[in-house]
Amino acid sequence: MQKITPFLWFDSQAEEAMNFYVSIFRNSKVLTVNRYGEAGPGPRGTVMTASFLLDGQEFVALNGGPQYKFTPAISFVVNCETQAEVNDLWDKLSAGGREDQCAWLQDKFGVSWQIVPRVLIELLNDPDPAKAQRVMAAMMKMKKIDIAALQRAAAQGENT
Repeated sequence: MQKITPFLWFDSQAEEAMNFYVSIFRNSKVLTVNRYGEAGPGPRGTVMTASFLLDGQEFVALNGGPQYKFTPAISFVVNCETQAEVNDLWDKLSAGGREDQCAWLQDKFGVSWQIVPRVLIELLNDPDPAKAQRVMAAMMKMKKIDIAALQRAAAQGENT
């Protein structure tokens, strides 16, 4: 059992969201599903909580009702190795949701994700501050991150 587990409060879409996420990430599976009984407070037989793994990380989803909504103040960062991985996750997670700036998106449930290629972090931490700033400026114009465009921005000014 991991020490800290993200716990997601949904109105009534916990099972749908869990199945959606498990279908997207490798090394993922449903662990448990607990349903409301006679005592409620949800309708008998509907999902109360569900636990699942996303790429080996445990999550719990709750059907808790409409009292709370997700905001971008909390997001899940997904570290990617390739542009193909960025594209695949971006397309799947943003479907029916919203594309935001600088690697951020909201899925169809309102959960915020950051789809971040590893190279972005490396370039932003480059010891050459001018190169890092060029990369930052390029990223600020993007929604989904374009690795080749970041690398072009980093290379500008070299060999001049």
